[in-house]
Amino acid sequence: MHYTDRMSVQNEEELIKEIQKDPQKFGYLFDKYYKPVFGYAFRRTMMYDVSRDIAAETFLKAFLAFPSYKYRRIPVSSWIFRIAGNEIKQYFRKNIYQPESLNRLIENNENLTSILSRDENERMILEEELLKHEEFLNVQKALKMLGDKYQEVISLKYFENKSIKDIAEITGKKEGTIKSLLSRGIEKLRVMVNTNQ
Repeated sequence: MHYTDRMSVQNEEELIKEIQKDPQKFGYLFDKYYKPVFGYAFRRTMMYDVSRDIAAETFLKAFLAFPSYKYRRIPVSSWIFRIAGNEIKQYFRKNIYQPESLNRLIENNENLTSILSRDENERMILEEELLKHEEFLNVQKALKMLGDKYQEVISLKYFENKSIKDIAEITGKKEGTIKSLLSRGIEKLRVMVNTNQ
């Protein structure tokens, strides 16, 4: 399959139909969006294993729901990020993440276990790189003190470089609401960061 990042509506609909006819082609979505989803989870949680579990659970839920997925002019990528956002919220609510469907599937599928296992070296590199960025860590610490609605939109806008339209599609909120949340959230974040310096 040769699809570009900026797919037309027709191409996106064709891709969806193609994957629904042949679920093996879901691998295209996994290959294309796994790293961005993992990065989003990692920048939100700052925990490698949790982020890996969130990304894996996101794609598993997307795969299981894909046969009944209805295209509503919202990109598949936004739908995938919405699932990831819900998984992240679940992690913060419970503070111990238990990916239910992933655990069940791993028990029954040895191939999936090998796909999901990541090199320990990758984890060390990510964690060492993160420690070098003290300013980011300070902002991240302050961000975690904000309400979830602010965390989500700020992370999507500034860490994931999503547009207002993308964030609206991912969160299911109106663009005006996103702008308002960003404005208020950034102001609250600025106060927190300046207070802690």
